[in-house]
Amino acid sequence: MSIQNKQLIYEFTKQLYKATPETIPNILRTYYHEDAVMYTNHPFNELTGIDEISEVFYKPLVASFPDLHKQSYIVMAGEYEGESWISTTGNMVGTFTKEWVDIPPHLGATWIRYGEFHKMKEGKIVETRMLVDMLDVMRQAGFRFIPTLAPEITVPGPSSYDGVLLGRSDEEESQKSLQLVEDMIFKGLKKASSGLEKQGLEAFWADDFMWYGPAGIGSTKGIQGFKDYHQGPFVKALPDRVGGHNHAARFADQNYIASTGWPSVEATHTGVGWLGIPAPNRKVSMRVMDWWRRDGDLLVENWVLIDIVEYLLQLDIDIFDRLRKRQYLIR
Repeated sequence: MSIQNKQLIYEFTKQLYKATPETIPNILRTYYHEDAVMYTNHPFNELTGIDEISEVFYKPLVASFPDLHKQSYIVMAGEYEGESWISTTGNMVGTFTKEWVDIPPHLGATWIRYGEFHKMKEGKIVETRMLVDMLDVMRQAGFRFIPTLAPEITVPGPSSYDGVLLGRSDEEESQKSLQLVEDMIFKGLKKASSGLEKQGLEAFWADDFMWYGPAGIGSTKGIQGFKDYHQGPFVKALPDRVGGHNHAARFADQNYIASTGWPSVEATHTGVGWLGIPAPNRKVSMRVMDWWRRDGDLLVENWVLIDIVEYLLQLDIDIFDRLRKRQYLIR
């Protein structure tokens, strides 16, 4: 069934090309259960039923980007707690011609980075978890509200060009991939609160691996680059964080692994230096998505999406309000 589900989602991505507000409801009905739910990033958050998913999310999107083309560079499938899931990530590319959720159009091409997890039942989507990098859309439109330590780029797909997995999976390879990520999370990253040197990342990641983070954080190269430009400031800001739980899905397909939590990280933001904000001493949580590529016995690439806008809102930093008021705007 996973092969059919992967093909179905792959076809769904093609249907979005040049979809219109008039055609999008029927497209969604081909692939979604009528009562499906969509959990997504701020300002959309939770949408229930095809009509709400269409009216609130998809119709404004295709109206603002009329030549929208969804380019998935990872398509994979697996099971989590007895449920069938498909995950994809990549870029939606379109010409920004009309205001979208208060972001002014710049009339040029825009790369909208996205990630999604679809729960499937009887050939239909019954649940979608989706994150769109809203800060990056704002950045491309000329707006920047928080500084970044690492470069913000148009994130590429796998350097091996083999992330669209539409065939049958090798269960042994998939299990090897999943076990590597589980060990990395629970035997490596979760030790970071007692110091970065305790993580032992060399046991899990290639020395020159690529880490592709969201806007506001940026992308890094190598273990040292990851520590210097993301993990070090992150651990300092959130020393008591608890991760690896509240997962909606985590599975592997061949040498690719996908995971999402809602939230998957809970912590107290007590330190400075991460996202360029002072220590607010606030309880926070994160909506997170990850995809990894394994090469041999090590991880070599990691794509990460975090709902940064919703995270900052928990700290009383309303990015959309600042956008509307043109506050703290750096061009």
